[in-house]
Amino acid sequence: MKPFAVETTHGPARVHLDAAKDHAGLLMLGHGAGGGITAPDLEAAAGAAKDAGLSVALVEQPYRVAGRKSPAPAKQLDAAWQAVASHLREEHLGEWRLIAGGRSSGARVACRTVAETGAAAVLCLAFPEHPPGKPEKSRQGELDAVEVPVLVVQGESDPFGMPTAGPNAEIVAVKGNHSLKSDVDAVGAAVAAWLGRVLG
Repeated sequence: MKPFAVETTHGPARVHLDAAKDHAGLLMLGHGAGGGITAPDLEAAAGAAKDAGLSVALVEQPYRVAGRKSPAPAKQLDAAWQAVASHLREEHLGEWRLIAGGRSSGARVACRTVAETGAAAVLCLAFPEHPPGKPEKSRQGELDAVEVPVLVVQGESDPFGMPTAGPNAEIVAVKGNHSLKSDVDAVGAAVAAWLGRVLG
């Protein structure tokens, strides 16, 4: 299927939807602040989801569609993400489960908006626990606030830190740094195992 635009209050987002024939739900993934949807860890997660029978939607935020590299403010990112989730639910998802997620900044967006999107679970790739060298500026609260199952796949040497597991959050450490490029097979395997448990 060709990419399609979804209008948001901050400009059009672009969605790349790979619809499964008899899908068990949909995994909606967002990109990092300065990267795109072709990041190796996103591709590994998308592959695991397709193997599990899920449809996959890779979402480009409006600022990226407009050609800007600097990310939009958090409120704009969250609003655009919610608009895309609403569109996907109305037009493609129906009553099937939505699993939200993304890498880095995209993971934070998925966590912050879980209540609004109605996501049944959240997948975080390279969650930026804190800015590099500033552990006092922790974002752990964004993970702890999520009341549905969460998987965080994190590089062992990620300069953005290592999140802490919680009642709903499982942490899987893999070789590598924030890019998660060192062992994409391990990323895919972690996502596949978790999806197996979430989908039951």
